[in-house]
Amino acid sequence: MSDLLSRAQQLPDTPGVYLMKDAKGIVLYVGKAKSLKHRVTSYFQPSADHDPRIAAMVALVADIETLQMDSEVDALLAEARLIKDIQPRYNASQKDDKSFTVLGISQDPYPFVFLTREMDVLSRQRAAAKGESYVPPGEPDKASFIGPFTSSGQLRAALKVFQRIFRFRTCTFDIREEDDKRRFFRPCLLWNIGRCTAPCADKVPREAYAEDLGNFRRMMSGAKRELLKEMKARMEAHSDAREYELAAVVRDQVFAIEHLKEHRDLDDALETDLIPLDPVKSVDDLRDLLGLELRPRVIEGTDISHLQGSDAVGSLVSFVDGVPFKSGYRRFKIKTVDQIDDYASIREVVRRRFTRLKNEEAAFPDVMLIDGGQGHLNAALAAMAEAGVRPPLTIGLAKHEGDHLWVAGKREPLRPDLHRPGFRLLQYVRDEAHRFAQNYHHILRRKRVRE
Repeated sequence: MSDLLSRAQQLPDTPGVYLMKDAKGIVLYVGKAKSLKHRVTSYFQPSADHDPRIAAMVALVADIETLQMDSEVDALLAEARLIKDIQPRYNASQKDDKSFTVLGISQDPYPFVFLTREMDVLSRQRAAAKGESYVPPGEPDKASFIGPFTSSGQLRAALKVFQRIFRFRTCTFDIREEDDKRRFFRPCLLWNIGRCTAPCADKVPREAYAEDLGNFRRMMSGAKRELLKEMKARMEAHSDAREYELAAVVRDQVFAIEHLKEHRDLDDALETDLIPLDPVKSVDDLRDLLGLELRPRVIEGTDISHLQGSDAVGSLVSFVDGVPFKSGYRRFKIKTVDQIDDYASIREVVRRRFTRLKNEEAAFPDVMLIDGGQGHLNAALAAMAEAGVRPPLTIGLAKHEGDHLWVAGKREPLRPDLHRPGFRLLQYVRDEAHRFAQNYHHILRRKRVRE
């Protein structure tokens, strides 16, 4: 054990994958690490307090093999490939009480990317072997799969990184190439901020979308070096043909891939520091709670903060697929209200927000959440009328009213089970809007004091 500890302490302090082997050279376990040195050393420290399964595995380890990677993202992908190919004994034992996560790509003219459970993929395969069909709720009839991955959180974080590069869609719309009405469809927030090429709105040729998705598949399958070589050649070809805009798109993708290691740790790469809910389950339950036909992909929430009427500010937070989307957060310094009037302040913030969305022809949120009761809700609806827009589903939620849910168009508030995942998601959006407003208010107060 001391020899293994000594070897572990000599490992590089870089991302990578490690393989634990027994005396016969059989791989017992495959793992990934942000720092090979720190992670592998932790197994062999005399003071280490492992759970029984890990302790049993460590007792059998006679050799360690490591593979250095350029980034944590590369390590995540390499770990998944090795586990699938080798199927080590102690990786399999981890699955006794849970199902690993698998990445799926639908088989559509414009495929979308989604996450599912390995258990559901195996159910599909068993049904197919019997000549039957099994499709988990909310998933496409046909799809290809990559994985499994041991960490669903890190996989979600990696997908956010890759979506910035390859701009694939994650919505489940049925997109038909021959549908001429697509060009009149208003794409969602992800198109506005450059994370999707919006095939739903006919913003990208099918061939270009297929090329981006093909590059994403190759990246996920470990062909990074070959992919970069081909992309650089394509960039040069576009440049030689004076197709400078296309060359710039490929150039930016190459740069992003080559600089993956500059992204934050995968554990922190999600849009928030801590996501206390299951995003998929919460959004599905919210659809049922609000009686919606489709899943509410984009939720925005707003709140007002002031101190005795001074430095009044407004906040707007954005959640996409149940997860905070910090790029969509906005701050508002109240300009038209010079006294304590939350209704007037809400009215200003909502009017400014929807006037801008209207002028930019940007997508409206599926749900607009106001931190407040019926009066605040009515103020928000009045603001949308002033902006000349048809309001999305607008709701109010206030702590001092017992967390009742006021829904536009209903005379009485909803009183859902406080533990419902969908309701807890709304509470999370409201609390995040409150936190963000307070944070901005404190910034302005400190600035005023310094002046």
